[in-house]
Amino acid sequence: MTAVLVLASTSRYRIALLQRLGLSFEAVAPGFDEREHDHALASLGPAGLALLLARGKARSIAPVVVEGTPPVAAATSSSQESRAAAGPWVLAADQVAVLGEGDPPTWRQLHKPGTPAAAVEQLLQLSGREHRLVTGVVLRHAGTGVEHEAVDEVVLHMRAFGRAEAQAYVDAFAPLDCAGSYRIEDRGITLMRAIEAVGPCGADPTSIEGLPLLLTAQLLRRAHLLPA
Repeated sequence: MTAVLVLASTSRYRIALLQRLGLSFEAVAPGFDEREHDHALASLGPAGLALLLARGKARSIAPVVVEGTPPVAAATSSSQESRAAAGPWVLAADQVAVLGEGDPPTWRQLHKPGTPAAAVEQLLQLSGREHRLVTGVVLRHAGTGVEHEAVDEVVLHMRAFGRAEAQAYVDAFAPLDCAGSYRIEDRGITLMRAIEAVGPCGADPTSIEGLPLLLTAQLLRRAHLLPA
């Protein structure tokens, strides 16, 4: 592994977003099952869960990218030290889409629908309501284990729409791999009434797309991978 930066994802959306920053990187699929941690939403909340998942992705990749070290290998202290300086940075992100019910809210996680029928039903659940997209971003040095992390959050207020409109959108754009069953990059924007940014970087449309670039750029600057 020769790249200075490794993206812990093979998502076409995150790859395209990171390419906009003009950095050379490699994309590697993380060996991490996000769904095993669904139960943690109740105890950690959306932000805590998003960071837990992003850390898990980054940490699953880090041992692999340090000179090809197997993730289960028991390294000696001397070998760990010799690889520490050479290890690349691993960037991981995970987005949690949640619908709040009650006051204070009990959070229900929205997953990728997988089928057109499930996508239509999920959109109808969101119709006329607000939900949140919470994205955890972790930048981990594969050699030293140093981590920089942050969370971005967006509130999406959906218009009230009916089954016919939801079905027409799903038929036209097939958002089956998107939690919430829409994409802001296409006609999914017409399903929304307002977008409210509550994260540290203000209104960043890339936060909705899955990798908040303003926040990511801040973390990359801390690692001296982007100009300060």
